[in-house]
Amino acid sequence: MTQANGKDQLFRWMLGVIVGLTYASLRLTNLFNRQFVTVNALVDTGATFMCVTEEVAVQLGFDTTEVSQQMVTLADGHQCKVPKIAPVEIAFENRTYVTEAVVLGNEPLLGVIPLEAMDLVVDPRVQKLVVNPQHPNYPVALAK
Repeated sequence: MTQANGKDQLFRWMLGVIVGLTYASLRLTNLFNRQFVTVNALVDTGATFMCVTEEVAVQLGFDTTEVSQQMVTLADGHQCKVPKIAPVEIAFENRTYVTEAVVLGNEPLLGVIPLEAMDLVVDPRVQKLVVNPQHPNYPVALAK
């Protein structure tokens, strides 16, 4: 194997890790009525909030015509108002976080705010969401 060929293989491996998608099984609970649903959410470090589909919001018992609105900027740069549901508890392994979720798109997304609040990290080698191994028993938040 030549040095150039080895670098090319390394680049392809790194690119595969970078562009790989990570999904996680999350339990979402509407804290008003205790209805819950398990979703397979795309872990999206480019998203800010928890995002759910209209179908998930309805399964949780929310009427999206009677909730507040949130202005969001989409990946293509366009801005729009979307329904915002709350309070929603997100549960993953031994972590939970109570938050709001915005209703948009065709699949649930786990954004960076709940990721940080629950002290979760993406292991890119296996494309898996995991509890931060530095804090396995409880979440630790940065306060810097």
